[in-house]
Amino acid sequence: MPREVVSFHAGQCGNQVAKEFWKIVSNEHGLDLSGTYTGDQDVQLERAHVFYSESASGKYVPRAINFDLETGVLDAIKNSDMGGLFKPTNLISAQNGAGNNWAKGHYTEGAELVDQVLDVGRREAENCDTLQGFQVTQSLGGGTGSGMGTLLISKIREEYPDRMMLTYSVYPSPKVSDTVVEPYNTLLSIHQLIENADEVVVLDNEALYDICFRLLKNPTPTFGDLNKLVGNGMSGITSCIRFAGQLNSDLRKLAVNLIPFPRLHFFTISFAPLEATESSEFTNKGVKDITESVFDPKQMFMAPDVREGKYLTAAVTFRGPFATKDVDEQLLNMQMKNTAYFVEWIPNNIKSSLCNVPNAGFKGNAVFIGNTTAMKLLNTRILEQFSKLYGVKAYLHWYTGEGMDEMEFQEAESNVTDLVAEYTQYEEATVDQEVAAE
Repeated sequence: MPREVVSFHAGQCGNQVAKEFWKIVSNEHGLDLSGTYTGDQDVQLERAHVFYSESASGKYVPRAINFDLETGVLDAIKNSDMGGLFKPTNLISAQNGAGNNWAKGHYTEGAELVDQVLDVGRREAENCDTLQGFQVTQSLGGGTGSGMGTLLISKIREEYPDRMMLTYSVYPSPKVSDTVVEPYNTLLSIHQLIENADEVVVLDNEALYDICFRLLKNPTPTFGDLNKLVGNGMSGITSCIRFAGQLNSDLRKLAVNLIPFPRLHFFTISFAPLEATESSEFTNKGVKDITESVFDPKQMFMAPDVREGKYLTAAVTFRGPFATKDVDEQLLNMQMKNTAYFVEWIPNNIKSSLCNVPNAGFKGNAVFIGNTTAMKLLNTRILEQFSKLYGVKAYLHWYTGEGMDEMEFQEAESNVTDLVAEYTQYEEATVDQEVAAE
């Protein structure tokens, strides 16, 4: 029985990522851009209900709610080639915008719109037979995705405490900064995600730029190119719920295997194979090569180097005509060769799953999800940027003017500082014990 997932897409970034995701997923399920089935394999529709509901006219409609505090992005989606795919009542926008202000998204403008979004979400959830959970795409640097996105997550958590909440959160990167108050918005959002999300997939624009530039040999990557990478990653993570496979996985199994401690639920992901089109014909895409590239630190979708931390746990989903035996062998090999990068006190900490249907446009591919202590570097970077601004109370009046209390900034800062300390503690766990034993 397929267990459905309802998707929310918040703000400009969340909606643009959504567009790529639904394009890739529709392609895999044999649907055209209006939701009409044009495929030729039974497997395509077997579990399509996980992400789509069927309309009276036989069209497949995404279980997606797209919302933003300004109309621009949603108008662009309505007028694009994918405009016919989404349910018009599920595209919800306000007029004022959040002006890159987390407090506007969380307390004032966003709070006015959130009930409308929740009503539509509730309707989608009630149309499911067995709801598995929710996924949210958002950016943490702006106003709507971060402020209103985290408000929505906390409200859903209240209503559906026993359902999984997975977010795809785009972290601002130091080299690609759009707004000066990003550190405030990001820190306040992480504070909420620690408490209210079950799984957070960390996406970093800087790392995605680097992959486009270095691996895909694209000298001028656009946001469309970056979103396509993210869309492929999301498609891989959700593939085991959308298609039957030899070794299944779902959002809850992922969480159980990947999260040793409740607060450490921030994951890095990578996708393989990634290479420039002209060289793709000359390389072998066997399990060995795909496994090696999916663990390659340069292919991770976040900027900090994973080699500067240790993996607590990892999961790899292989998609395509692979044999279970080969997959297990290669993963064991990989772990043997790189023992220094895995904590010793969790044995067998790589989970593998196999899905028979590869990503659209690939013969075989893999998606890697890792829970690494290198995540503390990302949070440390944001804390440093935050304290520079907060140290002189710069820009605070924009937040307090929306009814926010200064205490909230201090709470967020200490919560994220605790998170960094927790990562450090578990990274060094064995070292301390060995010293004690000696």
